Amino acid sequence: MAHKNATTLRLGISKALLATALVSAAVLSGCAGPHDQLTTGGIPDDYRARHPIIVTEAEQTVDIPVASTDRRLTIAQRDLIRGFAANYISRASGPVYVMSPQGSPNSAAAYQLRNQVRAELAARGVASSKIVNTSYTAAGAGDAAPIRLSFTGTTAVTTQCGQWPKDISDDFTNQNYYNFGCASQNNLAAQIANPEDLIAPRGMTPIDAQRRNNAIQEYRTTTSTIEDVGDSSSGF
Repeated sequence: MAHKNATTLRLGISKALLATALVSAAVLSGCAGPHDQLTTGGIPDDYRARHPIIVTEAEQTVDIPVASTDRRLTIAQRDLIRGFAANYISRASGPVYVMSPQGSPNSAAAYQLRNQVRAELAARGVASSKIVNTSYTAAGAGDAAPIRLSFTGTTAVTTQCGQWPKDISDDFTNQNYYNFGCASQNNLAAQIANPEDLIAPRGMTPIDAQRRNNAIQEYRTTTSTIEDVGDSSSGF
């Protein structure tokens, strides 16, 4: 009788161990299998992908404010023109449009200053053959109606900000909202001096041969070691 009970006990223990082993194997196989499709790396939540910076052609404009009593360009106006000319030379090679207003109280003054604007552009490296005089209709008597300089060149831009395709108060996905990062991307695009740097790096400048020769000569003639320098400069 005791032998039968011992055999039954051993069979029970074996079945329990077998069941435990099967459960463990199932758990391990479940962990190893690709059942979780919502991994963190698979969530498209990168603001740089939603609002990418791209290089395209766009119109670049600068408004030169003109008062009705102006007869010569002021220092501030000349600074605006210089900055515009530098921007044009680095980004474009097409025509530059000098647009003066029509139908505004300052139209006569703007027309008179237009030749001075052309001369300033030419003095800053813009070819006279690329400068085109044109005009535009002022919006009204109260319009500032500036002289507008314009050219088309390469520009770094991104998507328009302020887009809210989903109600963020009813979104429980724990992801960034759609407009997140848009302002930062726009500011970064506006600060890029040369948008072509996003396409390819600039060429390396030539080496300074004289500085290189001096460095090699100093290396060849110097006999002191790091230990010697450390001993001589130590105050202990």
